[in-house]
Amino acid sequence: MLNASKGDIKEEMKTPGDRLKLSKFKLDALLDITMSINANLPTEALLAKYESILRESLGIGKILIFKRSDNWECLLNGGFPKEYESIDVEETLLGFEEITYISSEMDFRGVDIIVPVYNNNIQIAFLFIGDIEEEGEGMSPVLKHLNFIQTISNIIIVAIENIRLQKERLRQEALKKELELASRMQKMLIPDSRHLPRRPEISVHGFYYPHYEVGGDYYDCIRLSETKTGFCIADVSGKGMSAAILMSNFQASFRALFSADINLEELLHRLNSIVVTNAAGEKFITFFVARYDHNTRILEYINAAHTAPVTYNTSTGETGFLDSSCVGVGMLDTIPRIRKTSLQIRGHFKIVCYTDGLSELKDDFGFETGSREIISFISNDMSVEQNMKDMLSYLGIPDSNPYLFDDVSILAVDLK
Repeated sequence: MLNASKGDIKEEMKTPGDRLKLSKFKLDALLDITMSINANLPTEALLAKYESILRESLGIGKILIFKRSDNWECLLNGGFPKEYESIDVEETLLGFEEITYISSEMDFRGVDIIVPVYNNNIQIAFLFIGDIEEEGEGMSPVLKHLNFIQTISNIIIVAIENIRLQKERLRQEALKKELELASRMQKMLIPDSRHLPRRPEISVHGFYYPHYEVGGDYYDCIRLSETKTGFCIADVSGKGMSAAILMSNFQASFRALFSADINLEELLHRLNSIVVTNAAGEKFITFFVARYDHNTRILEYINAAHTAPVTYNTSTGETGFLDSSCVGVGMLDTIPRIRKTSLQIRGHFKIVCYTDGLSELKDDFGFETGSREIISFISNDMSVEQNMKDMLSYLGIPDSNPYLFDDVSILAVDLK
Protein backbone atom coordinates (compact mmCIF):
# COMPACT_ATOMS: atom_id res chain seq x y z
CA MET A 1 0.00 0.00 0.00
CA LEU A 2 1.05 3.54 -0.67
CA ASN A 3 1.61 5.64 2.41
CA ALA A 4 3.72 8.52 1.12
CA SER A 5 2.31 11.95 1.90
CA LYS A 6 2.78 15.19 0.03
CA GLY A 7 5.28 16.24 2.71
CA ASP A 8 7.19 12.96 2.35
CA ILE A 9 7.59 13.43 -1.39
CA LYS A 10 8.73 17.04 -0.97
CA GLU A 11 11.21 16.04 1.71
CA GLU A 12 12.60 13.28 -0.48
CA MET A 13 13.17 15.82 -3.25
CA LYS A 14 15.74 17.56 -1.01
CA THR A 15 17.97 14.48 -0.69
CA PRO A 16 20.55 13.36 -3.30
CA GLY A 17 18.47 10.30 -4.17
CA ASP A 18 15.26 12.26 -4.64
CA ARG A 19 14.83 11.38 -8.31
CA LEU A 20 15.25 7.67 -7.66
CA LYS A 21 12.85 7.77 -4.70
CA LEU A 22 10.26 9.68 -6.69
CA SER A 23 10.53 7.20 -9.53
CA LYS A 24 10.07 4.35 -7.06
CA PHE A 25 7.00 6.07 -5.62
CA LYS A 26 5.47 6.44 -9.08
CA LEU A 27 6.16 2.79 -9.93
CA ASP A 28 4.63 1.71 -6.62
CA ALA A 29 1.61 3.92 -7.32
CA LEU A 30 1.12 2.40 -10.76
CA LEU A 31 1.51 -1.09 -9.27
CA ASP A 32 -1.03 -0.31 -6.56
CA ILE A 33 -3.53 1.02 -9.11
CA THR A 34 -2.99 -2.00 -11.38
CA MET A 35 -3.48 -4.44 -8.51
CA SER A 36 -6.63 -2.58 -7.47
CA ILE A 37 -7.99 -2.88 -11.02
CA ASN A 38 -7.16 -6.60 -11.12
CA ALA A 39 -8.90 -7.00 -7.76
CA ASN A 40 -12.08 -5.60 -9.38
CA LEU A 41 -12.35 -2.67 -7.00
CA PRO A 42 -15.40 -0.52 -7.74
CA THR A 43 -15.12 2.74 -9.65
CA GLU A 44 -15.47 4.84 -6.49
CA ALA A 45 -12.49 3.11 -4.82
CA LEU A 46 -10.30 3.50 -7.91
CA LEU A 47 -11.09 7.20 -8.15
CA ALA A 48 -10.33 7.70 -4.44
CA LYS A 49 -6.88 6.10 -4.87
CA TYR A 50 -6.25 8.13 -8.02
CA GLU A 51 -7.19 11.43 -6.37
CA SER A 52 -5.09 10.63 -3.29
CA ILE A 53 -1.98 9.90 -5.37
CA LEU A 54 -2.25 13.09 -7.42
CA ARG A 55 -3.48 15.59 -4.84
CA GLU A 56 -2.12 14.37 -1.53
CA SER A 57 1.15 12.73 -2.62
CA LEU A 58 2.20 14.80 -5.65
CA GLY A 59 0.69 18.15 -4.68
CA ILE A 60 -1.58 18.58 -7.69
CA GLY A 61 -4.05 21.22 -6.66
CA LYS A 62 -7.21 20.54 -8.65
CA ILE A 63 -8.44 17.64 -10.81
CA LEU A 64 -11.63 17.24 -12.81
CA ILE A 65 -12.55 14.38 -15.17
CA PHE A 66 -15.27 14.36 -17.80
CA LYS A 67 -15.98 10.88 -19.15
CA ARG A 68 -18.13 9.63 -21.99
CA SER A 69 -20.60 6.82 -21.33
CA ASP A 70 -24.06 7.15 -22.85
CA ASN A 71 -23.57 10.89 -22.38
CA TRP A 72 -20.70 13.01 -21.10
CA GLU A 73 -20.61 13.16 -17.31
CA CYS A 74 -18.36 14.56 -14.60
CA LEU A 75 -16.66 11.52 -13.11
CA LEU A 76 -14.50 13.31 -10.52
CA ASN A 77 -14.22 16.86 -9.24
CA GLY A 78 -11.41 17.51 -6.83
CA GLY A 79 -11.04 21.21 -6.08
CA PHE A 80 -12.74 22.94 -9.02
CA PRO A 81 -15.88 25.08 -8.63
CA LYS A 82 -19.06 23.02 -8.91
CA GLU A 83 -20.29 24.96 -11.91
CA TYR A 84 -17.45 23.39 -13.94
CA GLU A 85 -19.31 20.07 -13.74
CA SER A 86 -22.03 21.42 -16.06
CA ILE A 87 -19.67 22.36 -18.92
CA ASP A 88 -21.09 21.35 -22.33
CA VAL A 89 -18.38 18.90 -23.40
CA GLU A 90 -19.71 18.44 -26.93
CA GLU A 91 -19.61 22.17 -27.59
CA THR A 92 -16.59 23.18 -25.52
CA LEU A 93 -14.03 20.39 -25.30
CA LEU A 94 -14.14 18.14 -28.37
CA GLY A 95 -11.77 20.51 -30.17
CA PHE A 96 -9.02 19.68 -27.68
CA GLU A 97 -7.39 16.75 -29.48
CA GLU A 98 -4.03 16.86 -27.64
CA ILE A 99 -2.61 18.14 -24.37
CA THR A 100 -3.30 21.88 -24.22
CA TYR A 101 -1.78 24.45 -21.87
CA ILE A 102 -4.47 26.97 -20.98
CA SER A 103 -3.58 30.63 -21.38
CA SER A 104 -5.20 33.50 -19.51
CA GLU A 105 -7.12 34.44 -22.66
CA MET A 106 -9.02 31.14 -22.60
CA ASP A 107 -12.23 30.91 -20.63
CA PHE A 108 -11.07 28.21 -18.20
CA ARG A 109 -10.31 30.01 -14.95
CA GLY A 110 -8.13 27.94 -12.63
CA VAL A 111 -7.34 25.31 -15.29
CA ASP A 112 -3.68 24.92 -16.26
CA ILE A 113 -3.85 21.95 -18.63
CA ILE A 114 -6.56 20.00 -20.46
CA VAL A 115 -5.62 16.42 -21.27
CA PRO A 116 -7.77 14.36 -23.68
CA VAL A 117 -7.87 10.61 -23.03
CA TYR A 118 -8.28 8.17 -25.91
CA ASN A 119 -9.32 4.52 -26.16
CA ASN A 120 -9.14 2.86 -29.58
CA ASN A 121 -8.55 6.31 -31.12
CA ILE A 122 -11.82 7.63 -29.66
CA GLN A 123 -11.98 10.45 -27.12
CA ILE A 124 -13.49 8.94 -23.98
CA ALA A 125 -12.47 11.53 -21.37
CA PHE A 126 -11.03 14.98 -20.65
CA LEU A 127 -8.83 15.74 -17.64
CA PHE A 128 -8.68 19.27 -16.18
CA ILE A 129 -5.60 19.98 -14.07
CA GLY A 130 -5.10 23.05 -11.90
CA ASP A 131 -2.12 23.88 -9.60
CA ILE A 132 -2.77 25.77 -6.37
CA GLU A 133 1.00 25.97 -5.68
CA GLU A 134 1.92 27.78 -8.89
CA GLU A 135 3.21 30.72 -6.86
CA GLY A 136 5.49 28.52 -4.75
CA GLU A 137 9.15 27.84 -5.19
CA GLY A 138 10.47 25.51 -7.87
CA MET A 139 8.78 23.84 -10.78
CA SER A 140 5.01 23.45 -10.71
CA PRO A 141 3.92 19.92 -9.69
CA VAL A 142 1.72 19.81 -12.78
CA LEU A 143 4.69 20.29 -15.12
CA LYS A 144 6.99 18.13 -13.01
CA HIS A 145 4.68 15.12 -13.06
CA LEU A 146 2.74 15.65 -16.31
CA ASN A 147 3.86 12.41 -18.02
CA PHE A 148 3.02 10.41 -14.91
CA ILE A 149 -0.34 12.17 -14.57
CA GLN A 150 -1.17 11.36 -18.17
CA THR A 151 -0.13 7.70 -17.76
CA ILE A 152 -2.03 7.03 -14.55
CA SER A 153 -5.08 8.94 -15.83
CA ASN A 154 -5.19 6.79 -18.96
CA ILE A 155 -4.94 3.61 -16.90
CA ILE A 156 -7.69 4.67 -14.50
CA ILE A 157 -10.11 6.00 -17.11
CA VAL A 158 -9.72 3.04 -19.45
CA ALA A 159 -10.18 0.69 -16.49
CA ILE A 160 -13.37 2.50 -15.48
CA GLU A 161 -14.60 2.35 -19.07
CA ASN A 162 -13.94 -1.40 -19.10
CA ILE A 163 -15.91 -1.74 -15.87
CA ARG A 164 -18.81 0.09 -17.50
CA LEU A 165 -18.61 -2.05 -20.63
CA GLN A 166 -18.54 -5.23 -18.57
CA LYS A 167 -21.63 -4.13 -16.65
CA GLU A 168 -23.31 -3.30 -19.95
CA ARG A 169 -22.39 -6.73 -21.33
CA LEU A 170 -23.86 -8.42 -18.27
CA ARG A 171 -27.00 -6.29 -18.57
CA GLN A 172 -27.31 -7.14 -22.26
CA GLU A 173 -26.82 -10.85 -21.56
CA ALA A 174 -29.50 -10.75 -18.87
CA LEU A 175 -31.83 -8.88 -21.24
CA LYS A 176 -31.09 -11.40 -24.00
CA LYS A 177 -32.01 -14.28 -21.70
CA GLU A 178 -35.21 -12.49 -20.74
CA LEU A 179 -36.05 -11.94 -24.41
CA GLU A 180 -35.32 -15.59 -25.22
CA LEU A 181 -37.67 -16.64 -22.44
CA ALA A 182 -40.30 -14.16 -23.63
CA SER A 183 -39.89 -15.49 -27.19
CA ARG A 184 -40.42 -19.08 -26.04
CA MET A 185 -43.45 -18.07 -24.02
CA GLN A 186 -44.95 -16.13 -26.91
CA LYS A 187 -44.44 -18.99 -29.36
CA MET A 188 -46.44 -21.17 -26.97
CA LEU A 189 -49.40 -18.80 -27.48
CA ILE A 190 -49.35 -19.28 -31.25
CA PRO A 191 -50.51 -22.78 -32.29
CA ASP A 192 -47.97 -25.00 -33.95
CA SER A 193 -48.97 -25.70 -37.53
CA ARG A 194 -48.84 -29.46 -36.82
CA HIS A 195 -51.63 -29.05 -34.25
CA LEU A 196 -54.01 -27.08 -36.47
CA PRO A 197 -57.11 -28.82 -37.90
CA ARG A 198 -56.57 -31.38 -40.66
CA ARG A 199 -60.10 -32.60 -41.34
CA PRO A 200 -61.90 -33.29 -44.62
CA GLU A 201 -64.10 -30.20 -44.22
CA ILE A 202 -61.35 -27.79 -43.05
CA SER A 203 -57.56 -27.92 -43.14
CA VAL A 204 -55.45 -25.13 -41.66
CA HIS A 205 -51.74 -24.35 -42.07
CA GLY A 206 -49.84 -21.68 -40.11
CA PHE A 207 -46.47 -19.95 -40.49
CA TYR A 208 -45.00 -17.61 -37.87
CA TYR A 209 -41.70 -15.70 -38.08
CA PRO A 210 -40.95 -12.86 -35.62
CA HIS A 211 -38.28 -10.54 -36.99
CA TYR A 212 -37.02 -9.87 -33.44
CA GLU A 213 -37.12 -12.20 -30.45
CA VAL A 214 -40.69 -11.18 -29.75
CA GLY A 215 -43.29 -9.80 -32.11
CA GLY A 216 -46.75 -8.33 -32.39
CA ASP A 217 -48.31 -10.87 -34.78
CA TYR A 218 -50.85 -13.46 -33.71
CA TYR A 219 -53.01 -16.08 -35.36
CA ASP A 220 -55.21 -18.80 -33.93
CA CYS A 221 -57.66 -21.51 -34.87
CA ILE A 222 -60.20 -22.93 -32.40
CA ARG A 223 -62.71 -25.75 -32.72
CA LEU A 224 -65.78 -24.08 -31.24
CA SER A 225 -68.20 -27.01 -31.52
CA GLU A 226 -68.73 -30.22 -33.47
CA THR A 227 -69.80 -28.16 -36.48
CA LYS A 228 -68.03 -24.81 -36.11
CA THR A 229 -64.40 -23.72 -36.31
CA GLY A 230 -63.12 -20.20 -35.69
CA PHE A 231 -59.87 -18.64 -36.84
CA CYS A 232 -58.22 -15.23 -36.72
CA ILE A 233 -55.11 -13.25 -37.50
CA ALA A 234 -53.98 -9.99 -35.86
CA ASP A 235 -51.14 -7.50 -35.85
CA VAL A 236 -50.27 -4.96 -33.15
CA SER A 237 -49.11 -1.52 -34.26
CA GLY A 238 -45.42 -1.09 -33.49
CA LYS A 239 -42.85 -3.66 -32.50
CA GLY A 240 -40.91 -4.96 -29.54
CA MET A 241 -41.79 -6.00 -26.02
CA SER A 242 -44.77 -3.67 -25.56
CA ALA A 243 -46.40 -5.03 -28.74
CA ALA A 244 -45.73 -8.61 -27.61
CA ILE A 245 -47.25 -8.01 -24.16
CA LEU A 246 -50.38 -6.42 -25.64
CA MET A 247 -50.74 -9.29 -28.09
CA SER A 248 -50.39 -11.87 -25.30
CA ASN A 249 -53.17 -10.14 -23.40
CA PHE A 250 -55.28 -9.99 -26.57
CA GLN A 251 -54.79 -13.71 -27.16
CA ALA A 252 -56.03 -14.56 -23.68
CA SER A 253 -59.06 -12.29 -24.07
CA PHE A 254 -59.90 -13.62 -27.53
CA ARG A 255 -59.80 -17.25 -26.40
CA ALA A 256 -61.92 -16.49 -23.36
CA LEU A 257 -64.61 -14.68 -25.37
CA PHE A 258 -64.80 -16.52 -28.70
CA SER A 259 -67.51 -19.19 -28.77
CA ALA A 260 -69.77 -21.01 -31.22
CA ASP A 261 -72.69 -18.73 -30.42
CA ILE A 262 -71.28 -15.26 -29.68
CA ASN A 263 -72.25 -12.58 -32.17
CA LEU A 264 -69.08 -11.51 -33.99
CA GLU A 265 -70.03 -7.85 -33.63
CA GLU A 266 -70.36 -8.31 -29.88
CA LEU A 267 -67.00 -10.13 -29.79
CA LEU A 268 -65.32 -7.19 -31.51
CA HIS A 269 -66.91 -4.59 -29.20
CA ARG A 270 -65.74 -6.49 -26.11
CA LEU A 271 -62.22 -6.96 -27.45
CA ASN A 272 -62.07 -3.26 -28.35
CA SER A 273 -62.93 -2.26 -24.78
CA ILE A 274 -60.17 -4.50 -23.42
CA VAL A 275 -57.52 -3.15 -25.82
CA VAL A 276 -58.51 0.47 -25.19
CA THR A 277 -58.11 -0.10 -21.45
CA ASN A 278 -54.81 -1.97 -21.70
CA ALA A 279 -53.13 0.11 -24.41
CA ALA A 280 -54.33 3.51 -23.14
CA GLY A 281 -54.65 4.72 -26.72
CA GLU A 282 -50.96 4.19 -27.51
CA LYS A 283 -51.42 1.08 -29.67
CA PHE A 284 -54.11 -0.64 -31.68
CA ILE A 285 -54.59 -4.03 -33.32
CA THR A 286 -55.65 -4.85 -36.87
CA PHE A 287 -57.76 -7.98 -36.68
CA PHE A 288 -59.50 -10.48 -38.94
CA VAL A 289 -61.83 -13.06 -37.40
CA ALA A 290 -63.94 -15.74 -39.10
CA ARG A 291 -66.23 -18.59 -38.08
CA TYR A 292 -67.04 -21.50 -40.40
CA ASP A 293 -70.03 -23.84 -40.03
CA HIS A 294 -69.11 -27.18 -41.57
CA ASN A 295 -72.74 -28.28 -41.95
CA THR A 296 -74.20 -25.19 -43.61
CA ARG A 297 -70.88 -24.29 -45.30
CA ILE A 298 -71.40 -20.67 -44.31
CA LEU A 299 -68.36 -18.54 -43.49
CA GLU A 300 -69.01 -15.37 -41.49
CA TYR A 301 -66.23 -12.86 -40.88
CA ILE A 302 -65.29 -9.35 -39.77
CA ASN A 303 -62.17 -7.54 -40.93
CA ALA A 304 -61.10 -4.76 -38.53
CA ALA A 305 -58.61 -2.80 -40.68
CA HIS A 306 -56.41 -5.85 -41.28
CA THR A 307 -54.68 -6.63 -44.57
CA ALA A 308 -57.41 -8.26 -46.66
CA PRO A 309 -57.10 -12.08 -46.81
CA VAL A 310 -56.91 -13.50 -50.32
CA THR A 311 -59.39 -16.14 -51.52
CA TYR A 312 -59.43 -18.56 -54.45
CA ASN A 313 -62.23 -20.84 -55.60
CA THR A 314 -60.77 -23.80 -57.47
CA SER A 315 -64.15 -24.58 -59.07
CA THR A 316 -64.65 -21.16 -60.67
CA GLY A 317 -61.04 -19.93 -60.82
CA GLU A 318 -62.12 -16.69 -59.12
CA THR A 319 -59.78 -14.72 -56.84
CA GLY A 320 -61.17 -12.40 -54.18
CA PHE A 321 -60.43 -10.43 -51.01
CA LEU A 322 -62.09 -10.38 -47.60
CA ASP A 323 -61.93 -6.60 -47.21
CA SER A 324 -62.07 -4.59 -44.00
CA SER A 325 -65.38 -3.27 -42.76
CA CYS A 326 -64.44 -1.24 -39.65
CA VAL A 327 -61.56 0.45 -37.84
CA GLY A 328 -58.90 -1.47 -35.95
CA VAL A 329 -59.32 -2.77 -32.42
CA GLY A 330 -58.34 -0.08 -29.92
CA MET A 331 -58.27 2.79 -32.42
CA LEU A 332 -61.40 4.37 -30.89
CA ASP A 333 -63.10 4.04 -27.52
CA THR A 334 -66.10 2.62 -29.29
CA ILE A 335 -66.15 1.19 -32.82
CA PRO A 336 -68.93 3.21 -34.52
CA ARG A 337 -69.94 0.71 -37.20
CA ILE A 338 -69.17 -2.97 -37.66
CA ARG A 339 -70.31 -5.00 -40.66
CA LYS A 340 -70.28 -8.76 -40.52
CA THR A 341 -70.13 -10.54 -43.89
CA SER A 342 -71.37 -14.07 -44.64
CA LEU A 343 -70.27 -16.23 -47.58
CA GLN A 344 -71.78 -19.46 -48.87
CA ILE A 345 -68.81 -21.71 -49.63
CA ARG A 346 -69.03 -23.93 -52.70
CA GLY A 347 -66.39 -26.32 -53.91
CA HIS A 348 -62.76 -26.16 -52.81
CA PHE A 349 -62.27 -22.67 -51.33
CA LYS A 350 -58.86 -21.32 -50.22
CA ILE A 351 -58.28 -18.46 -47.78
CA VAL A 352 -54.83 -16.97 -47.06
CA CYS A 353 -54.66 -14.58 -44.08
CA TYR A 354 -51.38 -12.77 -43.57
CA THR A 355 -49.75 -9.78 -41.87
CA ASP A 356 -48.17 -6.78 -43.56
CA GLY A 357 -44.68 -8.19 -43.04
CA LEU A 358 -45.47 -10.31 -46.10
CA SER A 359 -47.42 -7.80 -48.20
CA GLU A 360 -44.86 -5.01 -47.64
CA LEU A 361 -41.94 -7.22 -48.59
CA LYS A 362 -39.91 -5.59 -51.37
CA ASP A 363 -38.95 -7.33 -54.59
CA ASP A 364 -35.63 -6.88 -56.41
CA PHE A 365 -36.94 -3.69 -58.05
CA GLY A 366 -37.93 -2.09 -54.74
CA PHE A 367 -41.70 -2.59 -55.16
CA GLU A 368 -43.93 -4.15 -52.49
CA THR A 369 -45.08 -7.63 -53.41
CA GLY A 370 -48.54 -7.03 -51.92
CA SER A 371 -50.80 -10.01 -52.65
CA ARG A 372 -49.20 -10.74 -56.02
CA GLU A 373 -47.21 -13.78 -54.95
CA ILE A 374 -50.06 -15.21 -52.91
CA ILE A 375 -52.45 -15.05 -55.87
CA SER A 376 -49.82 -16.56 -58.14
CA PHE A 377 -49.18 -19.54 -55.88
CA ILE A 378 -52.76 -20.39 -54.83
CA SER A 379 -54.30 -20.27 -58.30
CA ASN A 380 -54.33 -24.04 -58.77
CA ASP A 381 -55.96 -27.21 -57.43
CA MET A 382 -53.25 -28.07 -54.89
CA SER A 383 -53.73 -27.68 -51.15
CA VAL A 384 -53.16 -24.21 -49.76
CA GLU A 385 -50.63 -25.71 -47.35
CA GLN A 386 -48.47 -26.83 -50.27
CA ASN A 387 -49.05 -23.47 -51.98
CA MET A 388 -47.66 -21.61 -48.97
CA LYS A 389 -44.64 -23.89 -48.59
CA ASP A 390 -43.79 -23.33 -52.25
CA MET A 391 -44.27 -19.56 -51.95
CA LEU A 392 -42.10 -19.22 -48.82
CA SER A 393 -39.37 -21.27 -50.48
CA TYR A 394 -39.56 -19.07 -53.58
CA LEU A 395 -39.40 -15.87 -51.50
CA GLY A 396 -36.54 -17.16 -49.31
CA ILE A 397 -38.47 -16.71 -46.08
CA PRO A 398 -37.15 -16.70 -43.46
CA ASP A 399 -33.50 -17.52 -44.19
CA SER A 400 -32.36 -15.90 -47.41
CA ASN A 401 -34.54 -12.89 -48.22
CA PRO A 402 -32.51 -9.65 -47.75
CA TYR A 403 -35.68 -7.49 -47.68
CA LEU A 404 -37.27 -9.15 -44.64
CA PHE A 405 -37.59 -6.40 -42.01
CA ASP A 406 -40.81 -7.26 -40.18
CA ASP A 407 -42.73 -10.08 -38.56
CA VAL A 408 -44.37 -12.45 -41.06
CA SER A 409 -47.40 -14.53 -40.13
CA ILE A 410 -49.64 -16.60 -42.41
CA LEU A 411 -52.78 -18.58 -41.69
CA ALA A 412 -53.89 -20.55 -44.76
CA VAL A 413 -57.22 -22.38 -44.84
CA ASP A 414 -58.71 -25.02 -47.16
CA LEU A 415 -62.50 -25.25 -47.01
CA LYS A 416 -64.07 -28.20 -48.82
